[in-house]
Amino acid sequence: MKKFVVFLLSLSLLLPGSSFAASQDDLMMKIDALSKELEKLKQQMEDMKKQEAKKEERITQVEEKTEKAGGGGPSWFEIGGDYRFRFDSLSGKVHDYVQYNPFGSFPVPNYPVPGATTTFLATGMPGYTAKNDTLMLNRFGLNMKARATEDIQVKARLVMYKVWGHETEAPVQGNFFADRAFGPFDGVVGHVPEDNILRVDYAYATWSNIGGTPTWFSIGRRPSTGGIPGNLRQNTERTGTAGIPNIMVDYAFDGLALGFAPDIEALPGAYVKLCYGRGFDSGFKTPQNSGIQDTDFLGFNVVPYDTENLHVELQWQHGFNIFSSPSDGFDQQIDTGVFAGGPPSGSFITVHTPVQTNLGGIDWLGGVVMGKIQKLGPGDLNLFLSGAASMTHPNGNLFSLPFFSVNGGPIMSAGFGLLNDQGPGQMDGHTGGAIYLGGRYDILSTGTKIGAEYNHGSKNWIGIVPAGDDLWTSKLGTRGDVYEFYIIQSLNKKPIAKRGNAFFRVGYQYYHFNYTGSNNWVGAPKKISDLNTMDPSGTQLLAPLSHAHDIYATFDVTF
Repeated sequence: MKKFVVFLLSLSLLLPGSSFAASQDDLMMKIDALSKELEKLKQQMEDMKKQEAKKEERITQVEEKTEKAGGGGPSWFEIGGDYRFRFDSLSGKVHDYVQYNPFGSFPVPNYPVPGATTTFLATGMPGYTAKNDTLMLNRFGLNMKARATEDIQVKARLVMYKVWGHETEAPVQGNFFADRAFGPFDGVVGHVPEDNILRVDYAYATWSNIGGTPTWFSIGRRPSTGGIPGNLRQNTERTGTAGIPNIMVDYAFDGLALGFAPDIEALPGAYVKLCYGRGFDSGFKTPQNSGIQDTDFLGFNVVPYDTENLHVELQWQHGFNIFSSPSDGFDQQIDTGVFAGGPPSGSFITVHTPVQTNLGGIDWLGGVVMGKIQKLGPGDLNLFLSGAASMTHPNGNLFSLPFFSVNGGPIMSAGFGLLNDQGPGQMDGHTGGAIYLGGRYDILSTGTKIGAEYNHGSKNWIGIVPAGDDLWTSKLGTRGDVYEFYIIQSLNKKPIAKRGNAFFRVGYQYYHFNYTGSNNWVGAPKKISDLNTMDPSGTQLLAPLSHAHDIYATFDVTF
């Protein structure tokens, strides 16, 4: 080895000096370049380590919170739920009216053809009282959340909701309002009493932090029910970015949402989202089913400000190809007393009329402002103001029914369009509006919450709110006035479960209906005080309540 080193030194002494100097300069340049590359790689490695550390810290925080809440259970899975017992005492007054009756015979001389007798398929009905003094209900919900990967999670809720002593929706269905009488719509499953089957209320997946940005994508059966400010009287937490103002939508859509939450110091909690939902699928197109189209909804939601004490939310939405009925026909309950021309007997038969078409489109625009004043006296004061407008765009199609004959001739049909019944080709749109306001005062020391609410809907107001938690009809779709007062009393027990709570709620609702067709977009609204038993031009498919009462009490347990 020593001989080899000596040989190398001797060889170097034989090399020209200038050549050695040049080689040395090149070597130093290369070493310098390599050093710079090495420093760059070190910086990149440091940045990657910091990102990984932040990611691990975020995951660890989520795991710790979940494990703490779940009592040491698996960090990727959470489960909870609720139980409710509800008691209602319902009474309402039906105004005098003419009831559509496919088996009826209501002759009117010179109407609508001068010199002829027109026989309508209708029956004059004197006003009566409808009531259910002791309606009792059970509702059970099971909530689940699973974290599948770092930024993807799935949430689901299963619900059973039924009447004591009955296995169908008949005791709460009645023959008064479209959102109840025509059977449970797809979007109200679990929100209107039906039977003891545990059904899916919502089930959806959310992908967050897309591309490292505050963007999320969510798809599935949407949690588009029970939004603000209705959560105050339900005594539930405000729904997060998945929620919708419940004056705009209270309906469980199958759909998707794309959202973005920019970090703007002056606008804390701000976010925007684009939403799509399928309200009705028309099925296969065949020679027998070629005219009806799918009903879809598109919405744009903006929340410019969201803190614990102030929430501001705006939304626009459009409904395409609004259906006339949610199936290939509609089931109408008719009191058997109608057939005898006498007073209501309390016994009903169901008549199925096969009609279905698209009636046009509807635009909605509205929003809500919700705030809290903390430590006002012995408690906190929650206030809200919400409003919306609906604008219809009829396409001239009609929901047609066999309706009358002239001088004993063939039965002729009459049609009802999108908020009109003025005949085929009617294209005039109508604008309606609604307002919803109220508040709740929370006494912190006793766990007592006292609330009052008022909402009003105009003649042509139509909302997509059939999943509202009201027994007569969803109150936010009322064409008239609704007053509600309630008291919530927590049992103030130490929670064991993550959402552990138990409370009683006692309340009273008073409905005053000005126009027919609350929660219904088919046919023109009629002023209820103008209806009588002799004028078939005011014929109704459903019995028109003029006013109604509901005294209710609930016992709720959440876990």
